[in-house]
Amino acid sequence: MNIDVQSKLLIVDDLPENLLALEALIRAPGRIVYRAASADAALALLLEHEFALAIVDVQMPGMNGFELAELMRGTERTRHIPIIFVSAAGRELNYAFQGYESGAVDFLHKPLDPHAVVSKVHVFVDLYRHRKALRHEMESLAAAHRKQEELVQQLQQTQHELERAVRMRDDFMSMVSHELRTPLNTLYLEAQLRQLHLSKGNFANFAPERLPAMIERDQRQIRNMVRLIDDMLDVTRMRRDALSIKTEPVDLAALARAVVENLRQQAEAAGSAITLMAPTELRGVWDEFRIEQVLTNLLTNALRYGGGKPVEMMVQQMGGTAQVAVRDQGIGIAPEDQERIFKQFERTKDSRKHAAGLGLGLYITHKIVSLHGGQIGVESAPGEGSRFVVDLPLEPPAILPSST
Repeated sequence: MNIDVQSKLLIVDDLPENLLALEALIRAPGRIVYRAASADAALALLLEHEFALAIVDVQMPGMNGFELAELMRGTERTRHIPIIFVSAAGRELNYAFQGYESGAVDFLHKPLDPHAVVSKVHVFVDLYRHRKALRHEMESLAAAHRKQEELVQQLQQTQHELERAVRMRDDFMSMVSHELRTPLNTLYLEAQLRQLHLSKGNFANFAPERLPAMIERDQRQIRNMVRLIDDMLDVTRMRRDALSIKTEPVDLAALARAVVENLRQQAEAAGSAITLMAPTELRGVWDEFRIEQVLTNLLTNALRYGGGKPVEMMVQQMGGTAQVAVRDQGIGIAPEDQERIFKQFERTKDSRKHAAGLGLGLYITHKIVSLHGGQIGVESAPGEGSRFVVDLPLEPPAILPSST
């Protein structure tokens, strides 16, 4: 891999004329030459720059070249910089041996051979460039490897999400079929039974006093199917971000009383009693139909999983917020399940044992509350019942949140 690498060279000599001559000799395109007139000045430059090569005079006042080399070898930042020693002393002083012991890669005697200096510098600059290119390539490969691992993780996550979506679809279709089949089977059996009575002339079964109960049974099954279909339609609208909120002045207290009254028969069938604590009036600006859904879903769940025990609903104003709390004394919800129950098709193992359902009620409730700029939470523990709390601003937010 070819990359543009600028090589920095350090020359250290106490004689200015030697620095100028050496710089003129080794300067070339792509190189920057730094001069230091002492070992101390060289150390300052070494701490500031990364050098491809250091050419160091041995005999300098104060700290000599060998001592500078020892310091360079003792520091992580500078220990890998190649050092070429230069000396005017005679060969008999054996400076070259001492220089190699200090970690030098070469030793040159003055007067310098220009061709030899240029060649050696060229070799070490080339080595530096190749090392930098190799390091760059290794870093690129490492980055590519990390990117590949991230892509693999993303693909695995996507695969898991797709598999979960397929399972959810299959479970959903199974649940819908089961939930719709129950009321349909009941209506079908009722219709067959009535046809049998009619064919045998048993008109007593259609006496006026029996008709209200018969109609009530039919209406209950039809309401169950309509509720399931409405829930599925709402989920579809939410996915398309098309669940609309049409706000208007609403008396929440009056709405709560109406919902409780509508669920009175269902409560009696469940063996429960609903207690409502609400002010005479609590006005705010909401979508009445959608808030009725919220209240109905919370009370229906409380009756379904409340174990036949009393259910309490409290409506109150807290500053600029209306709060609705529904409390049951049923099976309760484990801490690890309290967040996921607000997601679509999510149900706890205990809830599946106690009642059938699609796992859409709390999901729809959460979305409706969010669209009004409100919040919903649950306080619960297994075997100790649950308390669902909804907080709704009395005035809608300036910008309604998205339903997605």
